[in-house]
Amino acid sequence: MLRASTQINGEDVDLTAVTKGGQVDSGVEAGGVLVGFAEAVMTGSESDVAAARETLRSRLGDAATVDAASVIANFERMVRIADGTGIPLDAPLAMITADMQKEIGTDQFPSAVNTPKLNGVHAIIGRVMARTLPLAFKFFRAVRR
Repeated sequence: MLRASTQINGEDVDLTAVTKGGQVDSGVEAGGVLVGFAEAVMTGSESDVAAARETLRSRLGDAATVDAASVIANFERMVRIADGTGIPLDAPLAMITADMQKEIGTDQFPSAVNTPKLNGVHAIIGRVMARTLPLAFKFFRAVRR
């Protein structure tokens, strides 16, 4: 959905920043600061987290800092539940995100073994769906207005 929402909004982002961290400019406003905070939370010491949190707070403010911490906590919760129970991606999501998973490297994560590999037909359908989904969202957004 992140890729689709950025396409709908006409934004150009590099999703490989999700797995490559600060090595890549994501194109997201204050993306480096946000990635730095997320990396500190996941792998840093208490002092690393405190420093990254203060950098984020000084750049984007208190509300954005709380939002960023909430997003990190929610994703961590969801990943732990999915990994702990062995939940695979469902077929439609696996199909739509297959190219993105390969691009950013999440198909190499240990938990990726829980998601069945796509056959050729599913891969083609997924590519078509991934390219048409943003158009469908734009259409429905325009109709709602």
